[in-house]
Amino acid sequence: MFKRICLILLHFYQRFLSPLKPQTCRYYPSCSEYALWQFQKNRLIFAFYFTLLRILRCNPLFKGGFDYPKVFKVMQSQNFCFKPKFLAQKPLCFLYIPYKNKGFILLKSFNQKEK
Repeated sequence: MFKRICLILLHFYQRFLSPLKPQTCRYYPSCSEYALWQFQKNRLIFAFYFTLLRILRCNPLFKGGFDYPKVFKVMQSQNFCFKPKFLAQKPLCFLYIPYKNKGFILLKSFNQKEK
């Protein structure tokens, strides 16, 4: 419930408030997009924690650059394949890249729009 409220507020910010100010984020994806991905794919407490750290890093003292969200996901199976059968039915929106045996880096696929 609270996660859904956070997602609605982030969508509102991106749609109505963000266009009113200049683009000043030092990272890609932007801080609001990073937060949106965190709240969509991570647990609430981790999403708040990582989003807060990201916002604190988004200042002139840090270099900036690419900073993709890290998410924690439990894999159901160790069988990985490059062409899963479900891709024909459902468009691929996010890619999970393994990160230091702790979690995954989340990348968004730009070929398909998320529903």
